[in-house]
Amino acid sequence: MSADAIKGLKPELVWNRFYEITQIPHPSKKEEKICEYLRNFANDKNLEFKEDEVGNIVMKVPATPGCENAPIVVMQGHVDMVCEKNKGTEHDFENDPLKVFVDGEWFTAEGTTLGADNGIGVAAALAMVDEKDAVHGPLELLFTVDEETGMTGVNGLQPGFVDGRILLNMDSEEDGVFYVGCAGGIDTVGFLDIKTTDVKSGFVPYELMVTGLKGGHSGLDIVQGRANAIKFLGRLLNMVSTIDFQITDVSGGSLRNAIPREAEVTLLINPSDEAFVKEKIEQFITEAKFEFKVPDPQVEVKFSKKDTTVAAAYTDEFAANLLNLIYAVPHGVMTMNPEIPGLVDTSTNLATITVNDNVLRLGTSQRSSIESAKVQVARTVKSALELGGARVETGDGYPGWAPNMESELLKTARKVYTEMYKEEAEMKAIHAGLECGLLGAKYPGMDMISYGPTIQGAHSPDERLNIKDTEKFYNLTKGLLKALAGK
Repeated sequence: MSADAIKGLKPELVWNRFYEITQIPHPSKKEEKICEYLRNFANDKNLEFKEDEVGNIVMKVPATPGCENAPIVVMQGHVDMVCEKNKGTEHDFENDPLKVFVDGEWFTAEGTTLGADNGIGVAAALAMVDEKDAVHGPLELLFTVDEETGMTGVNGLQPGFVDGRILLNMDSEEDGVFYVGCAGGIDTVGFLDIKTTDVKSGFVPYELMVTGLKGGHSGLDIVQGRANAIKFLGRLLNMVSTIDFQITDVSGGSLRNAIPREAEVTLLINPSDEAFVKEKIEQFITEAKFEFKVPDPQVEVKFSKKDTTVAAAYTDEFAANLLNLIYAVPHGVMTMNPEIPGLVDTSTNLATITVNDNVLRLGTSQRSSIESAKVQVARTVKSALELGGARVETGDGYPGWAPNMESELLKTARKVYTEMYKEEAEMKAIHAGLECGLLGAKYPGMDMISYGPTIQGAHSPDERLNIKDTEKFYNLTKGLLKALAGK
């Protein structure tokens, strides 16, 4: 894919850097190539930089003339991306560049996630180094690793790695909004030892797949009420349970922080029951499309005979227990915030089913802006898993970020926004795990806001970045840095 994809897009500095980032593979936990790009960038620009044991990098950018005594501002983003692709899309996230293109008012990728979360924030920070009309005090460009799969990068930051106490987190996805708080999160995982038996005489294998769902971010999009492919698969199997069948090779979802878009299983039945299964599939599709006609109406079910043979299947007892677990483990919004309209307080996501070494793994994640509620919803999920006989592991989690409405940074940002755009910005808390929570815990007294351009479909192959809002976001950043420099 050539750089023609960004031809004519403004501002050029931002789009050039973002395009370069899209051409460098940077999955979570495998950020070596993007970190090498950052090291080379710093060396080419003669910037002082350092890297910690975890892989985080901070570059020091000198103040523009006359602003040397202004407070240090930390511009922060994470360098990893969620790697999701559509079924049938050939793409190796560890080696292949993204195929990016303009689609009307949007910038997107072909069949995969775009990585605007958080590549565009990283690009904006890097662009500031070469911005000829920028006015700013000393800057620290902080680039963290592995945000998407546990925030291990920011969690590994040590005291003194950054000196600034004003931080611009550029990892939000809604134009005209300053985020001032976020939810904390925790993972709860169940493990089941698979029990198998011989395939029953006369049974043949069919692929049964639920697909076509929107998926999306398990925090930002959970309030939309979108369908969960794993839940749908369990429901569909329950609908055909009046016939004798076996299952094996169940799988669903791919990421702890994404609502599962697809789930599949090998269904073993007598071929004489094929018509019955197809009838139930049609019934399921009719029901699902009616129930989810607004949030997720495009559900599809693929059902086809497999060419391969199957040596063993799950025992009837194990299969029944698994289906009960799929039904019992909660998914979705648990409580809404009573003071902020539209804000989810607490939620849980049934995220993945995977099989490895004859162990089935059920992955879930919980979020809440209230620490005690986060612990309790994780306990609810743990109880359901344990009642189903699963061994359960609960992660350490990460803290939320409590809003500070008296923040001097927030006051300045609101003033700059109003002066530039003749309207007031919104202030919100977000039902997602921003790194600000851990940054605040690591560096007490850090004054922070989070903002960014409009990104839709984050964590899914539908991810797209609004072109006009990207220019607005960058101009706002320049205006804010100028104001913070006292100019």
